[in-house]
Amino acid sequence: MNYYGAKELAESFRTVRKNTITIAQELPEEKYSFRPAPNTRTVGELLAHISLSYSFQYQVHGQERRSSLEGFDFPSVMQRLVAEEKVQRSKDQTLEMLHSSGKKWADWLEGLTESFLGERVEMRAGMTPSSKSRFEMILSVKEHEMHHRGQLMLIERIVGIVPHLTREMQARMAAAAGKS
Repeated sequence: MNYYGAKELAESFRTVRKNTITIAQELPEEKYSFRPAPNTRTVGELLAHISLSYSFQYQVHGQERRSSLEGFDFPSVMQRLVAEEKVQRSKDQTLEMLHSSGKKWADWLEGLTESFLGERVEMRAGMTPSSKSRFEMILSVKEHEMHHRGQLMLIERIVGIVPHLTREMQARMAAAAGKS
């Protein structure tokens, strides 16, 4: 019995995306061009990267339903995604991109079957491990976004914003302290 299936994948992804969108909303538009260090993405590029990051897994599993990554053209996919990240967008356009890509991915996740999630996908020759379950690969989209959300929360602090998750935790702790 699988306790974490398509419904849970979709719901947990929606939670992660909701928190990412909250950060994107809280950051002023003038900070979207902020680059924390040379050779890093700007805030806007990072948010675009997050918006687009599902597309590799969606292409592999949703569009092509590959059973092997042998012969998959990674360089052209990466070039396309990097070029798309660099497109200048307004804050509203970026927020719309986060909303629409998140909805597309979560809606697709919700319809997956346990047997589909359990299928193995062969990696390219020489990669370790030699295969992964679709579940592992698909879950990586949420993990990837959480990684970048941590970066965004640090950027918030650098520009003088206390992240909403920190504020919420502080409020819970204050409420709990008031009850004791």
